[in-house]
Amino acid sequence: MSSKKVRGSAGEKTLSPEEQEAKINEIRKLIGPATSKVPVPCSDDIISRYLRARNWNTKKATKMLKDTIKWRMEHKPEKIRWEDIAQEAETGKIYRANYHDKQGRTVLVMRPGFQNTNSTKGQIKYLVYCIENALMNLNPDQEEMVWLIDFQGWTMSSISMRVTRETANILQDHYPERLGLAILYNPPKIFESFWTMVKPFLETKTYQKVKFVYSNDAVSQKKMEELFDMDTLESSFGGRNSTGFNYETYAKQMMEDDKKMANFINSGCSSLHFQPSFVASEASDGGGIASSHENPPVSCKDVPKIEADMPKEMQKG
Repeated sequence: MSSKKVRGSAGEKTLSPEEQEAKINEIRKLIGPATSKVPVPCSDDIISRYLRARNWNTKKATKMLKDTIKWRMEHKPEKIRWEDIAQEAETGKIYRANYHDKQGRTVLVMRPGFQNTNSTKGQIKYLVYCIENALMNLNPDQEEMVWLIDFQGWTMSSISMRVTRETANILQDHYPERLGLAILYNPPKIFESFWTMVKPFLETKTYQKVKFVYSNDAVSQKKMEELFDMDTLESSFGGRNSTGFNYETYAKQMMEDDKKMANFINSGCSSLHFQPSFVASEASDGGGIASSHENPPVSCKDVPKIEADMPKEMQKG
């Protein structure tokens, strides 16, 4: 297993490395060849996240992983491209920031008040695209992302309950242990009633990662200073970086990232991980997004096609 930074929950079992390896091997036997045929759910790190999400219960973790394999084979999230979701991105309602938090976690900025479409399918597709991109750009020693949610312009009509429920399901069921922290920044008073309806969708581990932060509260702002470099954090979140979202610049960056993802898919690699396409805020080329560095294309050879040899119960149909 790798040495990525992993933090256990208070009620989570503590297993020795040997016990963890035994659990992972047990999952591999229960899944069969599927873990080596699907691009993402196959590495020890990923299987470990499913086990941790189910408190090391192999039966529950196996079911969860099988469901994700089916979901990825049906929806093929790794094949979503910028041109498929470009309209959804126009207002900057979700984008990958040009900075990490102090732990090195990728930051996704979300502004639900900037919602610009009515299609649930399109909105969820864009969310999945952004999650895949955030994970692709993780620091090598990290496995978590941070959601920084700005409530500027938010009203009860900004997002549907259906989209909220689907967002929770996708995050918890198919990206377990990927959310390190979700900051709700300046939610209005009316959000309290919405939050009451949302909480039942969230597992305890997810709920505990949600933090409310207010710009007029000194304690909240101290928390932001502990989490972020204030010189790189956007001014809308109390930082000193006045650079905002620029659609044209962001589009160019995402199309470059799409090429990296295509290299991954075409190579048949078994682990979705690249060197981040930005290092720090000074790498920004403007527009509040990450600047691209030249990274050599990934390459893995002689890996069989995804659907070959998949157990019949995992195939579509």
